Order: sequence, then structure tokens, then C-alpha cells
Amino acid sequence: MSTERLYWHDAYLREWSAQIVARDQQRVALDRSAFYPEGGGQPADHGWINGVAVVDVQADDQDLVWHTLAAPIDAESVECRLDWQRRFDHMQQHHGQHLLSAAFDQLFNWRTVGFHLSGEYVTIDLATCEASPEQLAEAETLANQIIWQNLPIVVRFVSAEELASIALRKAPSVTGAIRVVSAGDFDHSACGGTHPNATGAVGQIHIRRSEKRGDSLRIEFVCGGRALQDLRWKNATLGRIAAGFSVAQQQTEQAVQRLRDQEQQVRKQFQQAELQLLEFEAKGLVEQAQPIGQLKVVAHVWQREPQIVRQLANLVAQAGGVALFGVAASKPQLIFAGQGLDCGALLRQVVAAVGGKGGGSAQQAQGGIAEVNDLAAALELALSNLQSY
Repeated sequence: MSTERLYWHDAYLREWSAQIVARDQQRVALDRSAFYPEGGGQPADHGWINGVAVVDVQADDQDLVWHTLAAPIDAESVECRLDWQRRFDHMQQHHGQHLLSAAFDQLFNWRTVGFHLSGEYVTIDLATCEASPEQLAEAETLANQIIWQNLPIVVRFVSAEELASIALRKAPSVTGAIRVVSAGDFDHSACGGTHPNATGAVGQIHIRRSEKRGDSLRIEFVCGGRALQDLRWKNATLGRIAAGFSVAQQQTEQAVQRLRDQEQQVRKQFQQAELQLLEFEAKGLVEQAQPIGQLKVVAHVWQREPQIVRQLANLVAQAGGVALFGVAASKPQLIFAGQGLDCGALLRQVVAAVGGKGGGSAQQAQGGIAEVNDLAAALELALSNLQSY
């Protein structure tokens, strides 16, 4: 037994009666159904059977369509209702994909090698590695022109003899009777999905972005109601940004660029000021350093960012001192820097004694230890070992 698929002949059917012919826990199979089962890149329809929500629809190998329900039902004869908003959205996105794929194919001979329809956007993967903004715009424009012509969409099953006379965009992957979806003379595709009656129902196609994916190019786009929502929030966001800059929307990009230039200038000034403060701090540390022989040693455990401590250690070394620094962080570190000693050898001696690892050159060395509480002991050991220098 198989399920009669009502959507094949009427994609606008919203309500119908059916008989339950099989059960499996909270799944039921119907003798006739307009619910589209997930497949071909298109998600399953949702809706209600006897008022109980249909949350998933799948077809098995015997061509029986199973409907997963939110709760069990006992009836044999049932009344079904489609979630029309979801269905129409899927029809807009799916047929928009047909048109956009055909546009890329006809304009640039870029075949579609992948298709996915999610709850937020649609993607196709094209058999090319790159496309210019002008090429994307050209394909988008052509697909929208076909939408605005409101060409009739004809869906029918054809025999092998009839199929031979149709210029399919892609050879079918199934055998037997083939279901062909035609958008006027613009595109002919073998497809088992749901489609509107005319291209105008797609509304519009809006390409959002492209991304290289291995040997292919992924195009992300939205159609119809999704395109309206996408453009609506973008326009609202652009309007708020423009108002914040007190400029027209067309001048927003230049205003943002000016802000970025100012931010980079301020960042450079801040970095210069930060460096000057660190240099001043380093000189002060060296002046107050603990003398060990000829060495002016600064030993301290810091609760600062490791890169700042590393920079400060180098500045202490440049000021003529020796920095023996610990960094109290989630991963405790030791940073040694200075002249007149072998920092790398000293650090290896210390980390070996406290259960860590690290190394470096004679002028600078860095390593890690397991416990923050061992940092003070590690520095004490380093100071003790320095007595030999």
C-alpha cells in the first residue's frame, strides 16, 4: 500500500479527509495526504490531524507517508489541515531556488550541485569557485525578471518519450515516470517538491552573501516573505545607524568609514600612551630593583594580561634590569627577561623543580606551571639560583 500524494496535483490544497492505514506509536500513515514529506532539500510540512499537531512527515521505502504527531489519536477517519503559512513559504523558497539556479546556469554555465532550505534562508552550491558582485547581481536580476513576468508554473508527470523532448536543466536521478516542473520556457526541472502556480508568487529573490566552499561557491539567499523581512530589518537598522550619524542613509558607509578611521587613530594613540606608561613603570621598577651582584632584579607576581607582563619584562630588560615575572592566570606563567644571565637556562631549572615546562633564549624565556600558588616559590628559587651569577 502507498499513500496518494495530493500535493503532487494541487499544491494549494489545505484541508482534506483521509483514513489511517497504519500506526507506529505516535506516527500514523494515511491513505491520502497533502503533507509533504522531508526530501530533496525541502523540509517536511506541518499541520494538524484531528486537531493534533503534525511535527514531522517522512516517506518510507514502500512509498507510505508517515506523520509524527504531538499526541496519539484513536480515530480511523481523520480530518487534516495544512500549516499553510509554512507550506507557502517553502514553495516560495523552493521555486525561487529553481529560478536562481537556472539563471546562474544560463548566464555562466554554473550548475547547481547542492541545495538546502532551512528555516531562515536557502543555499545553493554552484560548480564554480568564485563569482564577482556583478555576476551575482546579474543572476539575481534575471531571476527576479522571470518572477515579475508571472510565468505559469506547470507541474506534470511525463513518460520517457515526452521527457526526451524537454530540455531539462539537470538529468533526473530517478527512473520511471518523471515529475517535471516548468516555469514557462525559462526552466524545466525534474522535482518532487511543492511549487506555486506562477512565478509571481515567489515575490522576489534577494541574495544575501556568497562563500567559497572547497571547489564550489555557496550562495545564500531568501525569497518572498523572507526577503521582505530581511530587507525590512536591514532598512530599519540602516536607518537607525544613519540617524545616529545624522546623515542620509546613502551616506552611512562613508560615515562608518570615518568613524573607523578615527577609531584606528585613537587606538594608535592609546597604544603609544600605554607603551609610554609601561616604559615609565619599567624604569621605576629597575630603579627600585633588588641588586644581586651586578644584576638589578625585579621579581614579582602579576595579575595582568600575559602579553602586557611580557611587554613589561622586555622593557625592564631594555632599562638594564632583569625581570623575573609570574603571571597569575588560569594557566600560570613565568616570564624571564634580561641581560647578563641565561634566562632560558634559569627558567628550565625553575620549571623542572616546580613541575612545569618552558624554555627560551638567553635574553628571554617563558614557561608554564600547574598551580598559581607555586608562582611565589618559583620566583624565590629563581632568585636563589641567581646567586651563582
